Amino acid sequence: MTNATRTRVLVTVMTYPHPSPKYKELLCTAGITREGEWVRLYPIDYRYRPREQKFRKYQWIDVDLEPVGHGNDNRKESRRPIIDSIEVVGEPLDTRDGWRERRRIIDAMAHCTLGQLEQLHQEDRTSLGIVRPTHVRNVLVEPADSEWKSEWQAALNQLSLFGPQPQPLEKLPYKWSYVFDCEDSAKPHKRMIEDWELGVLFLKERDSKGAQAAAESVRQKYLGMCKPGLDTRFFMGTRFPYNTWLVGGVLPTKSRTGRTAVLGSRPLLACRYK
Repeated sequence: MTNATRTRVLVTVMTYPHPSPKYKELLCTAGITREGEWVRLYPIDYRYRPREQKFRKYQWIDVDLEPVGHGNDNRKESRRPIIDSIEVVGEPLDTRDGWRERRRIIDAMAHCTLGQLEQLHQEDRTSLGIVRPTHVRNVLVEPADSEWKSEWQAALNQLSLFGPQPQPLEKLPYKWSYVFDCEDSAKPHKRMIEDWELGVLFLKERDSKGAQAAAESVRQKYLGMCKPGLDTRFFMGTRFPYNTWLVGGVLPTKSRTGRTAVLGSRPLLACRYK
């Protein structure tokens, strides 16, 4: 018996997957329910799902959700999905008319500064939210560990023994971080980007350009989503169990409110992060 509830969710966040000894591999998925509430779906072994269950970002799904997070994850929005219950509903919301259909849902959600989200996390374990940066200074690219940690690599090695598998999951050799200000920033924030689309873009461009050129190309594209004239929003969430806030996705749309994310020219070496 289960006390799972059938829930309709608009998927807005899909993070880059990681290997799992128990579930093959996992990614964190987050979205907005039909009732306008944030929800986190974990674990989902997305690349091992049948074709009819492979949803995309900004696509509605119906899924049975248990009312608690996985393991000891007690974050406010975390739910455990019954993975085989996932049903994709229609096509992804389109981007016509300045992403009107997507904006209709996103604009109705609360928007916070990063500082406000951090305060909410302390008060009630809030762990998902939208931040509208006022000033995007840069995207930093830094080297990352070249190999998965040992238990994750062991899981990948074990999987290779069992029949046909998806394309092997590659470890990204870099990490990218936004450096940005909010309305109440005393100093700029630096937060890592964990968007799956970023990883896919890097791997695609690496094959034709090489790793360093691909890393810079990704940096420029993610900066471009914050250029003047765009009303950029960051979908942010915490990494369990460390409670560090990360950027899980980006919504770049033309500004209709007079707000813009501005690229700055201050030398980054002079900045301090909090």
